Amino acid sequence: MRILFLAHSRLGDAVLSSGLLQHLIERHPDARITIACGPVAEGVFARMPNRDRTIILRKQRWGRHWLPLWADCVTTWWDLVVDLRGSAFAFLVPTRRRAIMRGGRRPGHRLLHLAEVLRLTPAPRPVAWWSAEDDAAVAPLLPAASGFLVLAPTASQRTKMWPAERFVALAQALTAPDGPMPGAAIGVIAGPGDAERQMAAPLLAALPQARDLVGNLPIPDSAALLSRAGLFVGNDSGLMHLSAATGAPTLGLFGPTPASQYAPVGPRAQAVLAKGPPGETPMVRLSVADALAAARRVLAMAPALPEAAGAA
Repeated sequence: MRILFLAHSRLGDAVLSSGLLQHLIERHPDARITIACGPVAEGVFARMPNRDRTIILRKQRWGRHWLPLWADCVTTWWDLVVDLRGSAFAFLVPTRRRAIMRGGRRPGHRLLHLAEVLRLTPAPRPVAWWSAEDDAAVAPLLPAASGFLVLAPTASQRTKMWPAERFVALAQALTAPDGPMPGAAIGVIAGPGDAERQMAAPLLAALPQARDLVGNLPIPDSAALLSRAGLFVGNDSGLMHLSAATGAPTLGLFGPTPASQYAPVGPRAQAVLAKGPPGETPMVRLSVADALAAARRVLAMAPALPEAAGAA
């Protein structure tokens, strides 16, 4: 069986769509799956079972990026084309079946919208894929003692970022002798590029003892590392969704974006919201006390059972 899967280009949306792919893999274990996605999301699928190849879509003006994709795919007879971009592309290549995501803003979590594409109930939970080699690559970055607090202070928009000084206060409260993670090592993680480095710089400067993981890790390595975190705390971002997908205890911080649509989804994941109208409130309205209480709740959640995805 040959499947063409047109994924989102943003990291978080790509992670959320991983549950659809895991469903297809489990239902069609002999499937050969071609992924089409943007360069930022490529690593989400790099260790995916049954992946035949990945086609990188680099956006061009006037939609010209669709032409080379069409030329690459039109000569193959597909059994299923899944188009999460809501385009007309699925009608331009030969296939036995098409599943196209409806566009536009709608109420409800993004995961439910994705599940509608394949008419799945309940919605499949996101997963993360990494290998034993990725585990080995990140092993030197992990603390020798148990307990690792990972902070993700960046986001696609600065309005989604919690102030650095509040990350510091939260980290100190969590790792204090009487805190829920006494003496835990701290890591600061972010994506590649100068913009991410600049956004993370204030937190790194305030926590000189923290492990600097900014821009150093490919996505599969990031998944391997996050899966071993004692707790992940981060803004609404792709790394937040990746952490939740690994099964790590994950706390997502929300203010001006709606947690009702983008809260992290995982066996030990929760969102904490700034006080005010949901999806409209500045991040400064989220107090350290509220974040600390939410972190304690996440840490108290029972460990997850092993998932089918993960290290292979």
